[in-house]
Amino acid sequence: MADQAGSSSSHLETHLEEDDYDLIYGAESGWVEAKTHCDHLASFSSDLAHIPIPNTPCNRCQHPSENWLCLSCKIVLCSRFVNKHMLEHYKQTTHSVALSYSDLSVWCFACDSYLDAQLIQQLRPVHETAYILKFGEAPPFRSVESSRTEDKPSMDKPSSS
Repeated sequence: MADQAGSSSSHLETHLEEDDYDLIYGAESGWVEAKTHCDHLASFSSDLAHIPIPNTPCNRCQHPSENWLCLSCKIVLCSRFVNKHMLEHYKQTTHSVALSYSDLSVWCFACDSYLDAQLIQQLRPVHETAYILKFGEAPPFRSVESSRTEDKPSMDKPSSS
């Protein structure tokens, strides 16, 4: 029976197109590790305590969702999955860091990476403000110590091998 399951699985894999294989096995998706450091934070607006509300439409096309807040000039523009206005804004201005009003993630266009808004101190105030505006309460921040200890195995415990 185990041999049949194995051969059935192998048979399935040989008949998948490359794009199908990527979709099923996650080449285009999966866990994304957010950076805990970014060299592009110097150009932030001096007043990120006062930001547009999360349901602000795109400043250029008025699209109501998938919008991002530029953390340099505080303009709200749509994502690359709508009309790419925030991406165009980055290319025209080099304002690299933006906060998504959809999921409150922070993206650095220059690093081509998500940034950890809870661990990067410069991002915490704007992330907290956006969270309060979106959900009506403060976010449940994790501590730096707990995130470091979760990533590392304990040295006090004997290994199971």
